[in-house]
Amino acid sequence: MKKIHFKKPDIKGKIQKLRNLKKEDIKAYWKARKERRIRILEERRNSAFAKKMQPVWKIMNRLSLLFHALLACVINFAIEAISRHSVFEAWNYMTETPVVFLYNAFMIFVTFSVVYLFRRRVFARIIVSVLWLILGVANGYMLLKRVTPFNAQDLKAATEGLSLINNYFNGFEVVVLIVGIVAVVIWVISMWRRGGQYTGKMHRVLAVAGIGFWAFVYSIAANAAVENRVVSTYFGNIAFAYEDYGLPYCFMASLFNTGISEPNDYSEETIAQISNNGEITKNESEQSAEELPNILFVQLESFFDVDEAEFFTTSKDACPNLHKMFEEYSSGYFKVPSVGAGTANTEFEVLTGMNLRYFGPGEYPYKTILKETPCESAATALSSLGLGTHALHNNGGNFYSRARVFNNMGFDSFTSKEFMNILQLTENGWAKDDILVDHILDAMDSTEQKDFVFTISVQGHGDYPEEKKIENPEITVEGIEDEALKNKWEYYVNQVYEMDQFAGNLIKAIEERGEPTVVVFYGDHLPTMGLKAEDLKSRYLYNTNYVIWDNIGLEKEDRNIPSYQIMADVFDRLGIHSGTVFNYHQERRQTKNYLADLEVLQYDILYGEQYVYDGEPPITEGHMVMGVRDVTLTDIVPHLEEGYSLYGENFTAYTRVYVNGEEQEKDFLNNTRIDLPSTELKDGDVIYTCQYGSSDTLFRKSNEYIYQNGTLTVMEGTGTDKTKSWVEQTGEEEE
Repeated sequence: MKKIHFKKPDIKGKIQKLRNLKKEDIKAYWKARKERRIRILEERRNSAFAKKMQPVWKIMNRLSLLFHALLACVINFAIEAISRHSVFEAWNYMTETPVVFLYNAFMIFVTFSVVYLFRRRVFARIIVSVLWLILGVANGYMLLKRVTPFNAQDLKAATEGLSLINNYFNGFEVVVLIVGIVAVVIWVISMWRRGGQYTGKMHRVLAVAGIGFWAFVYSIAANAAVENRVVSTYFGNIAFAYEDYGLPYCFMASLFNTGISEPNDYSEETIAQISNNGEITKNESEQSAEELPNILFVQLESFFDVDEAEFFTTSKDACPNLHKMFEEYSSGYFKVPSVGAGTANTEFEVLTGMNLRYFGPGEYPYKTILKETPCESAATALSSLGLGTHALHNNGGNFYSRARVFNNMGFDSFTSKEFMNILQLTENGWAKDDILVDHILDAMDSTEQKDFVFTISVQGHGDYPEEKKIENPEITVEGIEDEALKNKWEYYVNQVYEMDQFAGNLIKAIEERGEPTVVVFYGDHLPTMGLKAEDLKSRYLYNTNYVIWDNIGLEKEDRNIPSYQIMADVFDRLGIHSGTVFNYHQERRQTKNYLADLEVLQYDILYGEQYVYDGEPPITEGHMVMGVRDVTLTDIVPHLEEGYSLYGENFTAYTRVYVNGEEQEKDFLNNTRIDLPSTELKDGDVIYTCQYGSSDTLFRKSNEYIYQNGTLTVMEGTGTDKTKSWVEQTGEEEE
């Protein structure tokens, strides 16, 4: 085999050449470079491919506007076919709503106006086309896997999505994705070389003016489309909106139309009138802090009472515990802001009392305003009355930016999956909910006073499998002929059954605890299974179910309630009048202009001047810590050959071990033992642990321990300061 010889670079010679460089040499270099470029271009113009394509390029340049219009229609049809997973569905969309189709095609057409800024116009057209098609592919795959369209906020949560890659991609799909990306990149590069260049005179000033002209025309068309109800500025269900209004409009709406627009009548005087001169900012209770009960809210992922479905039956009751609660305690339909997805938005309405209807289409406040801005919430309202406030979720702490958002909402603590030893997973890889019982009790035990605990479950999460994954299901489903659909519902019903068992176990634990307590269970949205209104007894897709369990003798009051009112309703029943928006609901719910004034109030609090607070907002910065249990180290034992076993308490799979600031290779065994197979220790070494979330976000650090003569000595005060927020202490930036 022939050896490869590498020539040693002549660095000394290069330096000497630069020293002797003359002005004439530089001019000659650039002249030669220009000549070489001209020669290459001439060769490309005279190539067989170029000569063959020259008439095509000529026609494309001469009739470019018409070509762009046709190309825009083709691309629009393609991305809708990909998104809808059907050419026929795309055809129906185009023929049944031609105005909507053409409106979206016109948006794509406008983006092609940038082509005139470049000589490589073919290449520029390809880039614009590829970007739109990538958007369509991303949307199609998202809808395939979780029935949630791709929107602009998903770009901001890309790193969070990577942490869940195993839930949405199998190995084959990852390979196909990588191969596809590489193939597209190679093709685009080849078209850079082969696509030819515009040889006429460039008019870049006119090109910029043209871009401005088409943008102006589009703005007029956009306003006309909204006024004539061709499209809507409110997405009650983002998936349905994408079907009705098309991907280009919906995606761009989620990109540019966020937050709440300033109301026409917004002013300090208006806010004074709405707030009764600030009266609604009060924090009062008819009971003392000692007399108040614990308040627990439990958000059940994708839960609804399956007895509400009229097209199938189950072999046994899927919700025996919750059904018993429905009969004995206050319950009803729970109106949520989304269908099939949007957990964080239901969560937002419950915790803040704000109505999402006034936000931009496809808006997720958790991903935008609340990531950076402190906001009054149930946590601040109850904290002002002396309750401890905790959040729990058996999924990643960074997902939906919850760690930052809950800190900005004033919670005392947040226990995410990074602080849980999750041993039981669903067949789809989601944590089962029963683990939450112990962590709820731990949160309540972490304070001496009564507590508000907000819990978010995950067990009921989709995607629901079309194949039979549960070998011996507790409950079987009958009445569905389609085998794939039957399997999906059977899987879901069995998850609901286990979620119901979790609810029952929690109530049993609370009863055994013996403290006065109110527990609210509710579903955040319907499951992602293509339900239609006629499939349900309520004939409404935005209804799930709720129940208010208590052991303090609250009167049973059955009624339907929207998610943004539930907290105010519970507060009212308990004699609590705390929190600006909650007080507003209690005082204005049955009055004139209730919803219109609510929009103005929401704008003032989140985006306006905060006139309602008169310079004294209830929260300006958070103080939340991650987790309620400290990781402690008790012993470290050497192995016979190499490495150590580290013993302690509250280890999880997300615990990282450090020696003198360097991360160690580890094998997590259980909550009391971690093996360090390659660690070497000497007297004086410093050992500590950290809990990390996705994107390498440091959530919590243990105290440091000095290793000396085979023992560990704790250095108190070197771990997480529980009097400060985790954000303040780590300085971590979550994407």
